Amino acid sequence: MTEIINTYRPRRVSPPGGTLLDLLEDRGMPQNELAERTGLTPKTINEIVKAKAPITPDTALKLERSLGLPAEFWLVREQNYQEWRARVRAEAEQADAVEWLGGLPVKHLLDAGLIARASSKAEQVGELLRFFGVASPVAWRDIYERPQAAFRRSSAFRSEVGATAAWLRLGELQSQSIKGGQYSVSRFKAALKAAAPLARKPLPKVAERLRESCAAAGVAVALVPALDGCRASGVARWLSPSRALIQLSDRPETADQLWFTFFHEAGHILLHGKRLVFLDAGGGESVEECEADRFAKGALDGA
Repeated sequence: MTEIINTYRPRRVSPPGGTLLDLLEDRGMPQNELAERTGLTPKTINEIVKAKAPITPDTALKLERSLGLPAEFWLVREQNYQEWRARVRAEAEQADAVEWLGGLPVKHLLDAGLIARASSKAEQVGELLRFFGVASPVAWRDIYERPQAAFRRSSAFRSEVGATAAWLRLGELQSQSIKGGQYSVSRFKAALKAAAPLARKPLPKVAERLRESCAAAGVAVALVPALDGCRASGVARWLSPSRALIQLSDRPETADQLWFTFFHEAGHILLHGKRLVFLDAGGGESVEECEADRFAKGALDGA
């Protein structure tokens, strides 16, 4: 579960140039005199006052020496102002992206406490972007709408992209708490060999032992309950060149099916490289899916 942090953000932040102007007026110092004292041009001072130019670290140090206020004061004021400007621009972009919310399981994520309830749809867009760990809906589409992953899906259903994306993200978040080594083919094969006899037991009961052995081989195993609209029962994908993820849902109806899905996804990791492509099983079995099925069957038959 993601941690929701409530941070106060003012509706408006004044530019540091306004503070500088107030200080000069209090001291009866013309802008030209400040320019002489700092060695900056009158134009630069005027542009800072009008918020047309930022206060750089070099300028902040000159203001410290000329006016007595620490350079840190000016830099913090500048940072806060620039951050506020960036958020204003981002909120405008989010308002244009409200339509994106319609395809996402917002209610589920709210009810589960995974995102905070916002006061407007534009702000809710921001909450969803933070949940998915992306900067924009465009980036979201690149990562989640066209995932490089191989899914096992029931041919009786058609998955909703938004629900599937949320399920994938939950697997990513769960994997972040799973510590392990870098991917090793030999260690992963050994972990799978040791896992085969465990298939006589319900997978959730031996999940921790399975997770530890696979993590040591550089493969995270995440068990994430299915979301309404997401019909994926399992996914295999690479989080980085040295770390893979096998994610399973509770979609399979029996323990045997769940174990088969696990070994099927393990087959993808071992057989199909690090650039897996999304495969829709509902449109007919691909070569890769058939190979992963044979791998799973062989692993379970030899248990």
